[in-house]
Formats: sequence, C-alpha cells, structure tokens
Amino acid sequence: MNWILLLEQTLNGFQLGILLFLLAAGLTLIFGIMDLINLAHGSLYMMGAYFAATFTQWTDSFLLGVLLALPACMLFGVILERIALRTLYTRSHLDQVLATFGLILFFNEFVRLIWGPIGLDIPLPELLSGSVELFFGIRYPAFRLVIIAVGIMVAFLLYLLVSKTKIGMLIRAGASNRQMVSALGININLLYTVVFGLGTALAGLAGMMAAPIMTVEIGMGEGILIITFVVIVIGGVGSIKGAFVAALIVGFIDTVGRSFLPDILGLFVSNDIADTAAPAISSMLIYILMALILAIKPQGLFPPKGA
Repeated sequence: MNWILLLEQTLNGFQLGILLFLLAAGLTLIFGIMDLINLAHGSLYMMGAYFAATFTQWTDSFLLGVLLALPACMLFGVILERIALRTLYTRSHLDQVLATFGLILFFNEFVRLIWGPIGLDIPLPELLSGSVELFFGIRYPAFRLVIIAVGIMVAFLLYLLVSKTKIGMLIRAGASNRQMVSALGININLLYTVVFGLGTALAGLAGMMAAPIMTVEIGMGEGILIITFVVIVIGGVGSIKGAFVAALIVGFIDTVGRSFLPDILGLFVSNDIADTAAPAISSMLIYILMALILAIKPQGLFPPKGA
C-alpha cells in the first residue's frame, strides 16, 4: 500500500467529512430543536450551489459570490420556514416526510425553470486553482485545503455560538424542553426561524464549497442527504460535536474504502470482480458502522445532554 496515496486519500476523506459536517450540523439543529424531519435539506444544499454560481457570474469573483450567496441562503431559509414549514411543527413525522419530499420535487422543477436543465460550472480564482506542497513532497489541491479550513472554522464558531452565547443557551434549552422555554416568555417561533435560517446557511455553504469541484446540477443534494442522515444518527441527533466526529469518520471510511478496497479484494478474487464489488462494499461499510453503533449506543456517539 502506497503510504503517500494513503495520506492523500486521508486528506480527501477529511475534506468530504467537512462537507458532510456542514450539511449535518444544520440538519441536526433543525431536527434536534424543531423536531422537524426535513428531507428537503439536500435541496437547500443545491440552492446554495446555484446561488453561488449565479453571484459568481454576476461579480466575476468566487469570493464575492460566496459572500453574497450566504445571506441569500439564510433569507431563503427564513422565507421557506415561514411560508411552508411552520404549519408542520405540530404534525406527525410522516406528514413532515411527505411534505418535505414534495419540496424536493418543487425545488428541482424550480431550478429547472430558473436556471435550465444544463448544469453549471464555477471557475476558481487562480490562487485556489493550483496545488500546495504539504510535506514529504505531497501536493494537494489548494481549494480542498480551503474547504477543510472553512469547515474547521465553522465548527469552532458553532461551538462558541451554542455553548457561550445567549442564543446558544436558548437553542440548547429549546432542544431539551421547548414547552418550558415557551412558558418562560421566549418567542419559540422566532427561535425556530433563526435556527432554520442558520441550518439553511450551513447547507448552502456546503453546496458553495462543493460547487467548484463538481457540476452544479438539478438533484445534486439528494444523494448526499442520505449519508448526512447516517452522520446524524451515528453522532447523535441534536449534537454538533457528534455531527463533526461522525462526519469525519464517515468521510474517511467512504474515501479510503473506495481507494484501497479494490486492491485488498484483488488478493482474494479476480481484478474485475474486485473493481465491481469494492464501491458497493465501501458504501455498505458506512451503514454497517451505523448499525453497530446503534446496537451499542442507541442515542449515538455523543447524544446531547438531557437526551
């Protein structure tokens, strides 16, 4: 096994884990605090990518495009919460699943109507389009390092927000006992709007970070949403720390597994069979891990206090 390739794939896994964390952090806040199962969270990831692509084209700057797309995503989330989701809080989880699944279909057709069926590409500035020499002669794409740095910074800011601020105190209290928070005179509807706007901004940021390394296209958030739910279950619903740790674990298993399983399986079966079976087995490993953790710790690795 080439150790340089292993280090590169470990970094790739870390970068994928960071993107999963940005998605999972917003979704676990929404589900943990609002008790809302939002299947359309992947569509918010897609909208963030399209907003970034549009603003980048308008300003001819990826950085300005992201800076404009972030508040646009938050505003979009606030409007969506007030118009479509507020009536779902008192409904059953089945109703929430059906309604938010309908939103997935709506957003896909909305994007097709506004941006057309052809995918978009976001060009990176010259500074971020190259690679950086790290150590032992390893060169790694500069933009992927930026994704890792942004994710770590967001994780730290979320920790400060949830643990050290009054809003964070209300968020934690709302996750533990929303009836008591409401009885104390806190506007719980406003708190829900703020939380959903924050979750939308995080999902949109993940889409913006992923957009330059993949095609911005209709339905791009649907596949990654499934893995995001796995991350939340492994880490613990409502836990930012759990989402961060679980996202890194899942990203590492998925990336390193896809890279090295063909060679490992090739020791026992033919190369054709190994190349065919390895991606499927790598995907299965994530769900096997989830099942094992649920068997040992049904509430996840780091369930929020009071869970």
